[in-house]
Amino acid sequence: MDSFIYALVLVPALRELLPASGIKPDAASLGVYGSLLFSVFLVGWGCAFLWGPVADRFGRVRALTLAILCYSVFTFLGCMAANVWELGIFRLLAGFGTGGEFTGAAIFVAEELPEDLRVRAAGFLNSGYYAGTIIAALANYLIGAKYGWRVMFILGGVPALFIGIIRQFVDEPERWKKRVATLGHWKAFDSLRMLFAPEYFRRTCLNCLFLLISMVGLWAGSVYAPGAVTEVSTRMGYGAAAASRIASLATILLASGTIAGCLLMAPLAGRFGRRGALAVYFVLMAVAVAGGFGLAFYLPKIALGAFIACLLFVGIGGASFAVYLTWIPEQYRTECRGSALSLAMSVGRFVAAAATSLVGAGVAHYKTIGIPVAMTSVVFILGLFLLPLAIETRGKPLPE
Repeated sequence: MDSFIYALVLVPALRELLPASGIKPDAASLGVYGSLLFSVFLVGWGCAFLWGPVADRFGRVRALTLAILCYSVFTFLGCMAANVWELGIFRLLAGFGTGGEFTGAAIFVAEELPEDLRVRAAGFLNSGYYAGTIIAALANYLIGAKYGWRVMFILGGVPALFIGIIRQFVDEPERWKKRVATLGHWKAFDSLRMLFAPEYFRRTCLNCLFLLISMVGLWAGSVYAPGAVTEVSTRMGYGAAAASRIASLATILLASGTIAGCLLMAPLAGRFGRRGALAVYFVLMAVAVAGGFGLAFYLPKIALGAFIACLLFVGIGGASFAVYLTWIPEQYRTECRGSALSLAMSVGRFVAAAATSLVGAGVAHYKTIGIPVAMTSVVFILGLFLLPLAIETRGKPLPE
């Protein structure tokens, strides 16, 4: 919910904050500074690889609660931003916390549940992210459109209220407790160094590349979706308030598609293996992003309906992240599992941040969202060629 609030309030927030920053709020500036702030969030998430060693050394639940506090506080502070630069700082630190939450939650689920439930649980866990986007979209539809973008950031502080519940009722996994007890004088960054030992080096590099591919395409496809729907709606004669509500409903459809894709992950991974499941999502994203932003976006008369229909399949393809929550923990031992997932989830975001900035520059150059975003579909084709090089873990137990 917190990570998607910004995408929903991007346009009204920048229209107010850009003049306060001495910048004219025209279409080009909205594209450039909107992409810049997306990139800042990704950089913050990229720095979240530091949460992995914390989770490996001090516990999954401890890392989880601190990360929730971090992103909740700095999302909330967005309501106080006086200019675009202050909002950028808050987004950077919110991104850092969001990345830590992903690591703590995913590794906890992988280690806590029995083998026969672990894969399905990863799909359920990842679907929760998109349930959060639906909550954000509903909040924007019912509250943000009426009371303004600052109220949406106030709502972003709500997750901090759950920290007490987690600390009281959620215990560290027994698997982690036993392993830590046998490691002796082990430092947090020892787990990070293990990822580049000969045993893990190749798979670590490939995992980072796969996550990079998913991030470039998904962030370009989904984060720009509300703005794209708003642009098409405006072009077809809808007013600002109506366009905002249509964008919110389209976001709910996009998120619903991803929830469905997450729930499909377990049968796909069981049938075709982890690599095969990821290949299905890559193909779907390549076709849906290219067809939606490159073709449907520009159709006369039926652009809005056709584009929103493509967003459903962009949503389903975006469930590729559920594969990683299953696959990456299966490739590493307990003492470096958190570091492996956080590094793969984080490193790609630095490049994805640069790619998102390039998309923003493309928007400014072409004076449209469609073509630059459609170009990102190429990265999924690259991913299909890399998949045969990766290790398959279907049917293997979680390493101790």
